Amino acid sequence: MLLNSAAIAQQSKGTIKGHVVIQNDGPAENVSVTLKGTKYGTVTNEDGDFTVRAPQGKYTLVISQVGSKSQETAVDLAAGQTLTLPQFTVSKAANNLQEVSVSGSKVNKFKTQKSVDVAKMPLSNLENAQVYTTISNQLIQEQQLFSVDDALRNAPGIQKMWEATGRGGDGGSYYNSRGFIVQAKLRNGIAGNITSGIDAVNLERIEVIKGPSATLFGSTLTSYGGLINRVTKSPYDSFGGEVSFADGNYDFHRVALDINTPLDVQKKVLFRLNTAFNNEGSFQNNIFNRSWAVAPSLLYKVNDRLTISADAELSYGKNVGKSIFFMPYGQTVAALGYTSADQLKLDYKQSYHGDDLTQTSRSTNFFGQVKYKISDQWNTTTNISSTNSFSNGFGPYFYLLPKDSISREDQSTKNSKDNMIEIQQNFNGDFKIGKFRNRFVGGLDFFRENSNQYFFSKAFDRVSVLGNQDYSNFNGMSMDAVYANGTTSPYLSIFKTNTYSAYVSDVFNITDQLIASAALRVDRFDNKGSYNPTTNTTSGAYNQTAFSPKFGLIYQPVKDHVALFANYQNGFTNVTGLTEDNKPLKPEEANQLEGGVKIDLFDGKLSSTVSYYDIKVKDKARPYGGPNPNTYIQDGTQYSRGIEAEVIANPITGLNIIAGFAYNNSKLEKTGDATVDGLRPTTAGSPYSANFWASYRISKGLVKGLGFGFGGNYASDNKIINSRALGVFSLPAYTVLNASAFYDVSQYRVGFKMDNLTNEKYWIGYTTVNPQKLRSYALTFAYKF
Repeated sequence: MLLNSAAIAQQSKGTIKGHVVIQNDGPAENVSVTLKGTKYGTVTNEDGDFTVRAPQGKYTLVISQVGSKSQETAVDLAAGQTLTLPQFTVSKAANNLQEVSVSGSKVNKFKTQKSVDVAKMPLSNLENAQVYTTISNQLIQEQQLFSVDDALRNAPGIQKMWEATGRGGDGGSYYNSRGFIVQAKLRNGIAGNITSGIDAVNLERIEVIKGPSATLFGSTLTSYGGLINRVTKSPYDSFGGEVSFADGNYDFHRVALDINTPLDVQKKVLFRLNTAFNNEGSFQNNIFNRSWAVAPSLLYKVNDRLTISADAELSYGKNVGKSIFFMPYGQTVAALGYTSADQLKLDYKQSYHGDDLTQTSRSTNFFGQVKYKISDQWNTTTNISSTNSFSNGFGPYFYLLPKDSISREDQSTKNSKDNMIEIQQNFNGDFKIGKFRNRFVGGLDFFRENSNQYFFSKAFDRVSVLGNQDYSNFNGMSMDAVYANGTTSPYLSIFKTNTYSAYVSDVFNITDQLIASAALRVDRFDNKGSYNPTTNTTSGAYNQTAFSPKFGLIYQPVKDHVALFANYQNGFTNVTGLTEDNKPLKPEEANQLEGGVKIDLFDGKLSSTVSYYDIKVKDKARPYGGPNPNTYIQDGTQYSRGIEAEVIANPITGLNIIAGFAYNNSKLEKTGDATVDGLRPTTAGSPYSANFWASYRISKGLVKGLGFGFGGNYASDNKIINSRALGVFSLPAYTVLNASAFYDVSQYRVGFKMDNLTNEKYWIGYTTVNPQKLRSYALTFAYKF
């Protein structure tokens, strides 16, 4: 009934479309488009396009931007008509002023209408059969967030599972999406891993892409639940930027700089630098993190056809690890004596170690891109990425033991390195075959990982958590002595892999309202084997080939406003081992079926996606149980089904709302372990989660630019032990509330935020218990130039 009502309302109006460009440059974003004397209007998007819907009638359409003369044109609009106007051109002077204009009045400012990376081609959300969430820079700025971790709380169905440790190779934060673990390993659609907390200083937006996505992105950087892609800031053709400062409790201090400038008079060579330094303590004693991020970018517009860009992301950190509590292998919940984290006798503010169990970590990532316009229909993009991580130092962790005691242990890394190189060539086309529009991408991809990681560990002692004790004796000097006097338990991860891939994808307009898409990837995985320096031997080399198809269908019953969609998506994981008859295992596979609706109504003021998905993971390997203990049988299955919903709304001027809800039902079958068959995996996270944020910004009067925001996150119980033999241990449900206030004008921005308003004690983890930050606050100031 709601859809029918919306359709009738839309059909009584006509549509005016147009495109605005900057003189001798590209599209003009955020230019005002209004129908003179009416309430109807909008602003141009990042591609310079605009759409205005209004009742039939004669109007004067006004194109305006501060600092430039308005342009007016007469339009005569009929009911149901789509009127496309000739291109408008604004001066560069207007665009320069645009860089410092306040975007608070932008309609639905938290919504991003189009993505280039999600489908590896420019495609609007309502034309894409895949579900994804975009977290915009405007939202990150308004909530005064400083890291990717904090920004991801705005994505429906994304739950943080494990803190970033900074360890080379695997030290980035872990999240859960649709019942599967995922990390933020992609940057602008290619490899860009940072193995520590990722600073938000260089973020333009974050794209959280849902479901198995190996067809276009491969399997190494994605999971069956999806992927997280960071879209970074780009240079522009005028001088500008901002410097910002922030200060808060827990010894939080931050300074950040964003500066942009052309390097030549013709403005063909553009440079931008984003950098930030953070110092932060903790609600727990003896924990700190100091980090520095530097992100320079250079863009050279050789001519109208050729653009070359080079970027780097350099990060350095020194930290003492946050407290993570593990469950000993085989220990029952009954033996522990507690079934939930809130029952434990742990001191929430106690780290249980000294202040010098430090680790240093580095990520040095380099990127290059060459874009060439072959013709009006075809262009080519060549990408190269080199990501390098390093860590050295202590990593304290703890085991929960019976009788209110813990085992204090260390797992150190010794000059551990993990290097990845990705080279990707894409050919994009936008052409017609007869009257049918095709948007096509074909690509070749080479990915190499060279891992040289060295871990070693040793137990320190066993202590009681009861009473007022001094735990600072678990420190660097003591652990050095332990390592000097006894053997360690080393773990080596030394290997090389090459992946050779080719893929094609086509989005085919059967009609203006019916769009089909199909894609296929072939992936050749070449594992060179693992190296053992003790024996100077390499073993376990193998090759695997995987095919990954993808299909989608979009039907828009109300053109550009309501889209019904369905998709089939595939993902895979390369598996090491042999079958019971000594043949190589085949890749594990995940297949997703999904359907739902996407809407964009009321002149862009309401955007929403609702979907139901069903993921089946097949060919999971489990021990065969025959005479050879090193063989496996591939008949294990994992099911993951659920519902996700997201709403982005601008119901009245100045009020913006985002909200999300997710439900996930996961279970294991044929695992080879009868104690967990039919149960929810301990890595699947909370079944229910929700996020919400509402902000209001005053758009007129003396206090224009003053705004307030409020929201929070909810997650239900998370079973980190779920076994018929061991029992059930849970991290309890939590609701965390946050708020912000800000005053944002053309030359400066002042803000105050407070996270975890109610000072709630809560825990995250998968198979682990990790206490989270109590109430925190920060005051920020930014000067724009």
